[in-house]
Amino acid sequence: MADEKAMFAVFHALLIVSEAARRLGGDAEALAPEQPWQSIRAFGNVLRHQYDEVDPGATWRIVRDDLPSLKRSIERVVGEARGV
Repeated sequence: MADEKAMFAVFHALLIVSEAARRLGGDAEALAPEQPWQSIRAFGNVLRHQYDEVDPGATWRIVRDDLPSLKRSIERVVGEARGV
């Protein structure tokens, strides 16, 4: 959290995840209903518009606690699409 460049990189990566969730729309819920898609989209809005209110500690908890589950869900969906 003390590394400002790392924090900006994490914020940017989370913005990309949020935008991808927004573009998937309802398909995201259908493909991986176990994920909190509305929260993922909403966090992107916070990062875009209320960036001065983002809690770095909460952001790192998202990275540490939430992203692994999201990654597993996405890998499962991609694997199913590829027939793996």
